[in-house]
Amino acid sequence: MNNRDRNFTKGEVAGRLAHLSAEVGRYIEEADRIDRQETGEARAERAAHLTGRFHRVRQEVERLLAMQDALTDAPDGQISLTDPDAGAMATRAQHSGHVGYNVQNVVDAETHLIVTHEVTNQGHDRDLLTKMATQAKAVLQREDMHILADKGYFSALEILACHKAGITATVPRSDTSGARSKGHFVKADFAYDHDADIYRCPAGRALTYRTTSEQQGLLMRRYWTNACKARDPRSRCTTGKERRVSRWEHEHLVEASNARRRSPAAPMSVRRSTV
Repeated sequence: MNNRDRNFTKGEVAGRLAHLSAEVGRYIEEADRIDRQETGEARAERAAHLTGRFHRVRQEVERLLAMQDALTDAPDGQISLTDPDAGAMATRAQHSGHVGYNVQNVVDAETHLIVTHEVTNQGHDRDLLTKMATQAKAVLQREDMHILADKGYFSALEILACHKAGITATVPRSDTSGARSKGHFVKADFAYDHDADIYRCPAGRALTYRTTSEQQGLLMRRYWTNACKARDPRSRCTTGKERRVSRWEHEHLVEASNARRRSPAAPMSVRRSTV
């Protein structure tokens, strides 16, 4: 792994230069204070020590300025000194990350052989599902295929793209709202009736279709009801006049993925014992 201190981007170089510039200013102020307030051998020793530190900082500034110039020609906007091919990637930890690689493997569930693999500098997996699945499909020369992936790969658009490519994708959906832990109802508590095109809330009321809007590039159908009353478990549902539920136009693909994941075949157990 390439140490983060040996990976440079324009932003990091600018930040380091600003820090060093402030440090140079402090050294100059300290040198002025020594000239005014100190005398004799102590003054000479402190001045010599300060001069040495000042020169080291100036050398680092010159090195960073040269790196800044080199970054203008860097294809991906970063330079790694230990391993030139390594790239900075964010991790789940806040304000954290590492410089290295994200290795993708597709493994056949029957033979446990790696079908295809790829090495990327991308710090997340959520838009790599279709790419890796279609590569595996081509290697296996199959007309259709079922791919299992962990929740880091979940993307509604990727599931749709796999479907269009003749690939069935089973990927767990992450619950990122945090509402459940607070005792509030989540979307999964609202049951969709395909025939009636309505949602049923936990209190049994129907949320009917009202409008369609675009949300993060997805066409979303919006459902709600105005029938909520004070005696209902409203505090667990919404603080507004009505609880609204959104449904993607291809939501049935995500629902089918969830149904497969919870089936007696336990496909995610297969995935955990394969990869």
